Amino acid sequence: MRRLALLIATFFGIGRIRIAPGTWTSLAVALIVYFIPPSALPFPVLLLATVLVFLIGIPAAAACEKHFQKKDPRQCVIDEVAGQMVCFWFLPHTLAYYGAAFLLFRFFDILKPFPIQASERVPHGIGIMLDDILAGLYALGVLHGLRVLFFT
Repeated sequence: MRRLALLIATFFGIGRIRIAPGTWTSLAVALIVYFIPPSALPFPVLLLATVLVFLIGIPAAAACEKHFQKKDPRQCVIDEVAGQMVCFWFLPHTLAYYGAAFLLFRFFDILKPFPIQASERVPHGIGIMLDDILAGLYALGVLHGLRVLFFT
């Protein structure tokens, strides 16, 4: 069971990449979601997938912390999966929007504006997952704000 949790937490080993595992994971998720035909991934399905990743990620992240004996270890990237998925909610299925979603998510995940950094203190894997959900919501808000401002 512990091996399965680590496999999930590292997103099938991407988290074990030595340089920028969170960025590589976010890029992988962006590419996976982009190449799924939009008809196969309507918003309710994307929302359900995001919620499932979040819920499965909580115990996986907690197991990862225990295994690596560190708070929010770099190898734990399942949170990037959920956060990056949030960025695609209601976005047009174009390379430009998906690229912008990827870049903005990484920006907010690294910068950690309020309350993202504070959310990391929530225990038991929830904090690990929550901070990236919030970074995804920040990126989503900026993207939709720019859409309204410039394209409507």
